[in-house]
Amino acid sequence: MDSETKNCQNCKKDFIIESEDFNFYGKMQVPPPTFCPLCRAQRRFAFRNERVLYKRKSDFTGKEIFTMFSPESEIKIYENDIWLSDKWDPMEYGADYDFSKPFFVQFFELLKRTPLKTLNIVNGVNSPYTNNITDPKNCYLVFNAGYPEDCMYGHGVNFSKWCVDVSHVSKCENCYEAFWLTSCASSLFSSQCENSFNMVFCKNCVGCQDCFGCVNLRNKSYSIFNEQYSREEYLEKIKSFELGSYENLQKIKKQVYEFWNKFPNKFIQGMQNTNVSGNYIDHSKDIKNSFMIREGQNLHYCQYVQENTTSKDCWDYSIWGDNNQLLYECHACGIGTQNMKFCLYCQLSVHDLEYSIFCSNGSENLFGCVALRKKQYCILNKQYTKEEYEKLVEKIKQQMEELPYVDKKGRVYKYGEYFPTELSPFAYNTTMAQEYFPISKEKAKGEGYFWADTAERNYKADFNKGELPDNIKDVQDDIIGKIIICEHEGKCNQLCTNAFKIMGEDELNFYRKMNLPLPRLCPNCRTFERLKERTGIELYERKCECAGEKSSNGEYKNTAQHMHGDSPCENEFETTYDTERKEIIYCEKCYQQEVY
Repeated sequence: MDSETKNCQNCKKDFIIESEDFNFYGKMQVPPPTFCPLCRAQRRFAFRNERVLYKRKSDFTGKEIFTMFSPESEIKIYENDIWLSDKWDPMEYGADYDFSKPFFVQFFELLKRTPLKTLNIVNGVNSPYTNNITDPKNCYLVFNAGYPEDCMYGHGVNFSKWCVDVSHVSKCENCYEAFWLTSCASSLFSSQCENSFNMVFCKNCVGCQDCFGCVNLRNKSYSIFNEQYSREEYLEKIKSFELGSYENLQKIKKQVYEFWNKFPNKFIQGMQNTNVSGNYIDHSKDIKNSFMIREGQNLHYCQYVQENTTSKDCWDYSIWGDNNQLLYECHACGIGTQNMKFCLYCQLSVHDLEYSIFCSNGSENLFGCVALRKKQYCILNKQYTKEEYEKLVEKIKQQMEELPYVDKKGRVYKYGEYFPTELSPFAYNTTMAQEYFPISKEKAKGEGYFWADTAERNYKADFNKGELPDNIKDVQDDIIGKIIICEHEGKCNQLCTNAFKIMGEDELNFYRKMNLPLPRLCPNCRTFERLKERTGIELYERKCECAGEKSSNGEYKNTAQHMHGDSPCENEFETTYDTERKEIIYCEKCYQQEVY
């Protein structure tokens, strides 16, 4: 089928459905979407509470436990070990399908009466304060991660050890305040580097070691601000920076960021790719309009698919990875899932599921089910024979066409649409949607979305703003457990907790070992500040900013002769770098000429 232009029923903007999209929809036996790719992503993201934990009572034991579901969500919760046990049966909450009511109404009635596990932790060891995580060991406040060990305050941490305050790193050790690193060690305040170690304030470096404040280097060592030093000169110079001082660190950070912005960035951040578009894509092939992908193949409109091994042939799939195939409009589903449509938090070798949440352990052929394990041919948590199941599913799909769910803004949800945002159990401002598609409380309420107001906290501070010792060498052991007021004081829009603590000897020893001053912001604010460097997921049409001998803004002088000579480069491309950002953006060919 040829490409076709549609008008999004959410944002009212036109979008194109390509012929290859229609081929995929035909394979998956779903109608084409009525929301554009960005609105589809926003809708999925609204069903993910990324890092907010609540303390409330278990609906099974009455014990106080930590959970991702707020009391206002009306979701019942059980401790994970109980939820995974035979002490209860989710089939007891099943119901016959009622053809007089829209499907989504019946499904969310089932969701609110069926207990869910308190946190989405798979095989966790000594990591109770984590969420949306696979096989963590000895981790604290680590989210959206796979196989991390001895990590703290992380986000998108995969196969990594002893990393603190990092986002989207893979196969890394002893890294701090880092973003999008692969196979790096002992790297601080660095971004978009691979196979490098002992890096400080470095960006877009590969195969490097012992570098400071460097940009776009390949296979270099003992460099400072892209200038070569001897080993002895380098070590002496690094000592003079005195990074253990918070005041010195802030001055150097400002200097480094100004230096970074004088160098070109490739229009897409990624390495060892073939035929890809989007941003932050590594070791992948045939990726379209996708974001933060590692080892993917044939993925379209996908985000955060970065856990090994390869996921392939998926459209509109967000979060996780780890060997998945043929997923459409799914979110937080992973570990060997296949042929899944409109699912959330389904995992562990499940297949042929539709409109299901928290189903796992080899379940198959489920429609509209919640919390089932090792089940098949169920609808709304009620058992059917194979023949009964297949006939009833087709009848329900037809009913969804004839009696769709209509939300408060008049958006129509027939078969083929993801769950309506207004039915999400999470407050919009606590979800990933607020990260990428921020809106005000008034706007959220007008859209019919749930919003969480900041809870009152009456802290008796041990350290107010500006009272921490400037240098790590002056910090005493008794800092552990003391209440430190976040410098944002709750006045930002970053889920600020107003206060935080140094949680134990491991954290304090890490700062001492790495010669780092104590943080001044709470973990949430640190995460949001770090992610300001990250681009959004929207693509923009732009032209290469190489003007011949220099960049078009005159900040960068080219070091090599380019194919277009002294004339401006004519290459155009799609990029997630919008024109409001400060970075200099080059096409692939011009960028590669300037990497050395």
